[in-house]
Amino acid sequence: MYNQGDAAARVRSIHSAVLLAEFGIARGLPVDVVLRGTGIGAGDLTDPSAEITLEQEFAVMRNVVTGVGDEPGLGLLAGMSCHPASMGIWGFAISASPTLRDALEIGLRYADLSFTAATHHLTDRGQDVLVVRDDSMVPAEIRRFALERDLVGIGTMQQDVLPIRLPAVRLELDLVAHLVYEAVMPQFGVCEMVFDASRTVLILRASSLELALPQANPASRALYEQQCAAIVQQRNHRRGFSAQVRELLIGHRGMADQSDIAACLGISVRTLRRRLDQDGTSFRELRCETVGLLAEELLGAGLTVESVAARLGYSSVSAFSLKFQSWKGQTPGQFARRRRMRGLD
Repeated sequence: MYNQGDAAARVRSIHSAVLLAEFGIARGLPVDVVLRGTGIGAGDLTDPSAEITLEQEFAVMRNVVTGVGDEPGLGLLAGMSCHPASMGIWGFAISASPTLRDALEIGLRYADLSFTAATHHLTDRGQDVLVVRDDSMVPAEIRRFALERDLVGIGTMQQDVLPIRLPAVRLELDLVAHLVYEAVMPQFGVCEMVFDASRTVLILRASSLELALPQANPASRALYEQQCAAIVQQRNHRRGFSAQVRELLIGHRGMADQSDIAACLGISVRTLRRRLDQDGTSFRELRCETVGLLAEELLGAGLTVESVAARLGYSSVSAFSLKFQSWKGQTPGQFARRRRMRGLD
């Protein structure tokens, strides 16, 4: 079941959101409409190292689906822009893999570096391999779009790394039958489709997954996987105890003190300090970071400096401005103007 708190805590590479934004913009949506309410700035779309949360990516997806019009097949079109070269290190690791099975396994292992927001797992069943999808994490209003996008995205990437049709035996879809699916999916090698299934399952011949990939490079593959693992490890570290404290601070708009947060966690203030110290941080650092992020988000959303100062509990605009300048090296007014200019680029 979709949980906004879980989605807000799950960190993602920005690559997928960039492709979604480009898809919406190519269909006539202004960039500010695509990014409305997401907390993502237009300039972030050009930063390949940027990270966002899964909830932010869902917000981009909602804006695109709402703005373009949610019809069956919209996600299929979006999936056609999912190529390895667009997905950073994750895409390079897939391209350098020795076989289709290895590419599939590494792709699923580091899925949060990819375009899919659902969870997939492989199940060997005799001569077949099942790729089983769990998209309960995806909000219901964008679930069809996300599924369509993933289906074609997987097929597009497979054809990029091995230019033959996906060796699929059967595709069971948690979708209502529509002519657009029957027209598009066979192009990716799907020979049988079953609709109104209880879950989405792609069935492949196990032997076909041993096909060698033309761009296989063991040394590069090992290097790229190490980089994928390092990114995920860093994110997992940030999702530890300190991440729980950060989420609670965000929920309190940065205005809670140590005793408030300790009470929420059911621990003493002393334990709170000790565990944050083990994470290499402190309550003061997390609070400053959280208030800074909230300030950036509110200013980026178009609120005035006065409104942001009031929302974050500052007694005066000058006190907030001085603190913001100590964080960012610029006044909140300068930050807001530059953010607006980036959005116009």
